[in-house]
Amino acid sequence: MGVTFANPEDCILTKKDKIAYDNPHIERVRRAHRNDMENILPFFTAGFFYVLTNPSALLAINLFRLVGVARIIHTIVYAVVVVPQPARGISFFSAFIPTVYMALQVAIFAL
Repeated sequence: MGVTFANPEDCILTKKDKIAYDNPHIERVRRAHRNDMENILPFFTAGFFYVLTNPSALLAINLFRLVGVARIIHTIVYAVVVVPQPARGISFFSAFIPTVYMALQVAIFAL
């Protein structure tokens, strides 16, 4: 049985290997990774500047924990064990809302 690759140079192991750009499993993982990049990088930025505002340590730690756990759950229910909605939506917004809160606190602090 061959393996599916997205790049032609990876198909050198056997003649059964093939190139495919429409494998639904690969595309789901690609979308999950893209979603992680689109949401984790803004969280890192907001979190970095939020820490510079000298927030309550307890609140900051719990916000970071919430976002971390929510993003892990989001990735699992998106790419590993596909769970029907609203699982992905709940985990997405459980990370998105704290990120927006931290960004707003940074903006308010900067004013």
